[in-house]
Amino acid sequence: MGRPRQFETDAALELAMRVFWSKGYEATTLPDLLGAMRISRGSFYKAFHDKRAVYLAALERYNRTRVEETVTMLQSPGTGTGKERIESLFKALSERPDRSGCFLCNAAVDRAPHDPEIEGRVNAMVQRLEQGFRRALEGDRPDIEPYLLDEAAKSLVVSYLGLQVLDTAGLNAQMAESCRLQVKRMLEAAVGEGKTAQRSAATAVNANPSGNDSA
Repeated sequence: MGRPRQFETDAALELAMRVFWSKGYEATTLPDLLGAMRISRGSFYKAFHDKRAVYLAALERYNRTRVEETVTMLQSPGTGTGKERIESLFKALSERPDRSGCFLCNAAVDRAPHDPEIEGRVNAMVQRLEQGFRRALEGDRPDIEPYLLDEAAKSLVVSYLGLQVLDTAGLNAQMAESCRLQVKRMLEAAVGEGKTAQRSAATAVNANPSGNDSA
């Protein structure tokens, strides 16, 4: 009997998330949630207690689904190089037909400034995405300096979240393509720096193959 209840809970949270996503936390009322989740008032209070608990559960569901899927894709070496996976992600975002945006971005603006617990969860999800980008890059260039990986990963997270915010605002095709090109240049620059570092190390070894310091 436990599995059907869990399935119903997940389905109800998905519907509740859409209400919070579209209306915002403060504007969402209990009748809004009851109608969307298709549960009685008694079932609501038994399962979630209050609106904030539903919001936290919906945010965690977004973490377990959307964020998890993105991070898994970025870290899956069987689906191309890290650079190719990153470019594929941005291509899919820029070509998405709807303007749904991102619940993580929504929470960062709508609730994180007012609720320390939500702020912590938002930051944790952002860090998960950053780590996903970092590992994708690291898989292509294990020789690159850690600080360069960190900078590139942070820049990619900013572009990833920014693209979705602009998408919600009606991002046009030209702006989406511009964002994709900027990401492509960023990745090419990171690859170039990795190769330059590798060539520099190889040159140093060839110049002094014994490894002895001439000084």
